[in-house]
Amino acid sequence: MKIDVSRKNHKGLFITFEGPDGSGKSSVINQVYRYLLKKYPNKVARTREPGGTNNPIAEDIRNIILNKLDYKIIPVTEAMLFAASRAQHIHDYIMPHLNNNEIVLCDRFVHSSLIYQGVARGLGQEYVKQLNEYALEGLWPDLTFVLMVRPSVGLKRITKNNQREFNRLDREELSLHQKVYRGYKDMVKKYPKGIVVINAEQPFEKVVADVKKVINRKLKVYEK
Repeated sequence: MKIDVSRKNHKGLFITFEGPDGSGKSSVINQVYRYLLKKYPNKVARTREPGGTNNPIAEDIRNIILNKLDYKIIPVTEAMLFAASRAQHIHDYIMPHLNNNEIVLCDRFVHSSLIYQGVARGLGQEYVKQLNEYALEGLWPDLTFVLMVRPSVGLKRITKNNQREFNRLDREELSLHQKVYRGYKDMVKKYPKGIVVINAEQPFEKVVADVKKVINRKLKVYEK
């Protein structure tokens, strides 16, 4: 089966946000989204994974993955579900916006699968990467922020945040969150290209300011 690599040559700017649970990704994205909308009206889109599209297929898969019920989902099934949802997400939402020369902000993308299923679940990053190649068809983020926060800090934030969606993955044992944290630290050392690490334990305003500073540098290329 031939993979279409044309997605590499999209016209827009694809920015993803990664990090352990409780790193504040969603809140940071909300601030960055409002900031960019003022500069580029009608040219900024935000989304999240899994799901991220009005197509019920991707959202139904999200409900299965993040359900609060005690589903016994094995790691391979979990990885495949994420990849399936991602394929639909890219086709229905991400690529149409990128091809319209827009900036797309995404809360989690393929790096999450490499860490959560590849490292924390023990499937291996190479296996998960190969599994996702069919979903990605050559599309990788132009810029990825990794908001780093220690598991003890992140989990404490989760328990205090009553407005945050509490899902199946939040109920995992501390050992899994520690594997995720170490996985992200190792990943940014091995594959630093396109990845910017942000200290998410700083005051929220400083985290947002650091992210904006990097994006503004990237926008100089986007505007050409």
